[in-house]
Amino acid sequence: MAKRTAPEVNAGSMADIAFLLLIFFLVTTTIASDIGINRKLPPKIGDIPPVDIRKKELFEISINSKNELLVEEEPMDIGDLKEATIAFLDNNGKGDCEYCKGSRNEDLSSHPSKAVIAVKNSRETNYAAYLAVQNELLAAYYFLRNREANRLYGASFQSLTQRWKDAEEDTPKKLELKQQRDAIKAMYPEKISESELDDK
Repeated sequence: MAKRTAPEVNAGSMADIAFLLLIFFLVTTTIASDIGINRKLPPKIGDIPPVDIRKKELFEISINSKNELLVEEEPMDIGDLKEATIAFLDNNGKGDCEYCKGSRNEDLSSHPSKAVIAVKNSRETNYAAYLAVQNELLAAYYFLRNREANRLYGASFQSLTQRWKDAEEDTPKKLELKQQRDAIKAMYPEKISESELDDK
């Protein structure tokens, strides 16, 4: 009796099916985009004009290789950074800021438009520590901007920004919201300088 061979499956179309499935998954898959910190990279060294910043207008923050936070060369807990930043930005040292509510300390900034925050990080600084500092600084700016937006326009700064984004292009409402948003940003301009810490 002759031995019967098992029937073979034609696998020629399997490659086509696999290719079509691959195309299908590539087209239908949505890739989640990471949300990070909105920062512009600094310009090339040759393009930086010399800037004269007075010591009292500079708020120095350092994060060393051990992730220790130093503010004005004094150790500080990350939970106190927001309040210290608000006190610096809102100080009103000269008394010529009509909307500032600070303590008018002569050792701190004279006006929010002149205040600069300098953040220095070591190469060994943990990314989580760096982000925690950035979050506290942004929280300080948002607090001050929200306070003024609520006082002037009866809405938070984030609400103004969202309404501006949602408004239809080239309408008077969009222009008005942009002007309001820009006015609040000009009251507390975000001036954060970043550099590498030399902690040899």
